[in-house]
Amino acid sequence: MLGPELHLHLFARLLLASILGGLIGLEREVHGRPAGFRTHLLVSLGSCLFCLTSIEVYQLYGNFSGVVPVGIDPGRIAAQVVTGIGFLGAGAIIRERASIRGLTTAACLWVAAGLGIACGLGLFQMAIVVTAIALINLLLLKQVEKRLNRDIYVVVKVWGDDRPDFIQQVYQLLGETGIERVEAKFERDLERKLMFIEFQMKRGNKITSPDLLAKLSELQGVKRVSVD
Repeated sequence: MLGPELHLHLFARLLLASILGGLIGLEREVHGRPAGFRTHLLVSLGSCLFCLTSIEVYQLYGNFSGVVPVGIDPGRIAAQVVTGIGFLGAGAIIRERASIRGLTTAACLWVAAGLGIACGLGLFQMAIVVTAIALINLLLLKQVEKRLNRDIYVVVKVWGDDRPDFIQQVYQLLGETGIERVEAKFERDLERKLMFIEFQMKRGNKITSPDLLAKLSELQGVKRVSVD
């Protein structure tokens, strides 16, 4: 059986894992992400528990007589945390039209799991350093990202008259505004004689979505325009 001192040592590891994981989750909670304070705390705590359980199983059932090889791998249970946390992280990723949200939250869950494993192994200094680096990344580097000139991807949908020069007319306008086409889809309504064009585009900072909407609306034969 485990002695009182060993019990306190294990409890300290679980507590530290909860605190460090909770600190990262607190930042996500403040920014309104679905996986916030409690989720990250539980991920880190659970990872630490799996790691401690793996160590205890090894100490209880491992063969240390030297007669035969030890038949228990102490890292087997903890290793499954790395795989299992991927499913939880995938649930935090959301695709919205031309953009994807939740990648940072998924990465934070992955780091929280790593913190739990580190605390379970007694690597306290490493876990604290990783937590500090993660918080600096989330809090300070986000301000740096805001100052960068970033490409903006939009989805443009245009409905217009089915004319031979309609697509070329739209292409010409997009070229004049400096927009780079990424993907395109075309549909034709033969009964109503309408043409539908859907573009996924990379928009620079020179033109805004309202300006693009206004320019496309001025084209001859355009019936409807949508910019997402």
